[in-house]
Amino acid sequence: MATVDLTEQDFESTILEGGIVLVDFWADWCGPCKAFAPIYDAASGDNADIVFGKVDTEDQRGLAGAAEIQAIPTLMAFRDGIGVFKQAGALPRPALDELITQIRALDMDGIRAQIAQQEAGDTAAGE
Repeated sequence: MATVDLTEQDFESTILEGGIVLVDFWADWCGPCKAFAPIYDAASGDNADIVFGKVDTEDQRGLAGAAEIQAIPTLMAFRDGIGVFKQAGALPRPALDELITQIRALDMDGIRAQIAQQEAGDTAAGE
């Protein structure tokens, strides 16, 4: 699957569709972003079951701000609508492949249970 450009209008709906979504925050003037782009595009072609999104931080400043992007490139990963990874810096292909393997192996029921427990604790603390 080819990478898809994400905007403020479709970012949330893309994340919430479920499955694995990787998002590369980049800019045209960024050398490391340009070096990472072919690696990211190749991984996209090899993983048709994953959505590979790209956010141009110059064009989508509001979205980059909402995602608290402070350096680019920044890679974010979501699984089943839950953010599971965020890191600035370009990854070499083996590291990107390992990240994808780790995301595939996540126990999402366990993660949802942890989130529910945290939210219940936050609610109890706020009473």
